[in-house]
Amino acid sequence: MKKFSTLSILFVLLFSCTKEEKTTIQPVPTEKIIEIKTSFGNMYMWLYKETPLHRANFLALADTNFFDNTTFHRCVDNFVIQGGDPNSKDADPANDGSGGPGYTTPAEINTSNTKLLHTYGAVGAARLGDAQNPTRASSGSQFYIVLPTAGTPNLNGAYTVFGRIIKGMEVAAEIVKQPKNTSNGRPNNDIKMDVNILEKTTQQLLDEYSFTP
Repeated sequence: MKKFSTLSILFVLLFSCTKEEKTTIQPVPTEKIIEIKTSFGNMYMWLYKETPLHRANFLALADTNFFDNTTFHRCVDNFVIQGGDPNSKDADPANDGSGGPGYTTPAEINTSNTKLLHTYGAVGAARLGDAQNPTRASSGSQFYIVLPTAGTPNLNGAYTVFGRIIKGMEVAAEIVKQPKNTSNGRPNNDIKMDVNILEKTTQQLLDEYSFTP
């Protein structure tokens, strides 16, 4: 009888410890960032939660591999590199810059938020001009990366900034140097991208990208 009681106590203690361990171990929360892989290296993009429509749209497109094999079809010295047009996958360079997923994204322009200005490394959404597009709705997929260290403040209030490059701006600098058509900025050789979603903890963002959300 004594032996049975001892075994019973051990079982209860073991069960209690196991239960306690299960309830105290919590998963570490992560944040989603964008990886843009190119033949010149990789860039990493933070998507602003302050522009939820653009963020959700970009994540949805990346999740379905929409951007893969699109190119940086417009590269302008001391200004921007632009890509994300599905037309850039075909063999006709003349239609680059006119394509998209078949919809636009409502503008989320906010010049009162300093995060959403055209600073160095800012990622903005391309769009049609005001005459055709008075609401300044964004292209559903085309985006650009700001190159000058002083930014491009002349674009503030006109285009939606929805992200920033948190690592890899040297890659953007290398891309814009490539030989190109000086009239439209299209590189002579296709510069393709492979876009992926990565999940990182706050600590990993700090350690790997020196970035704090």
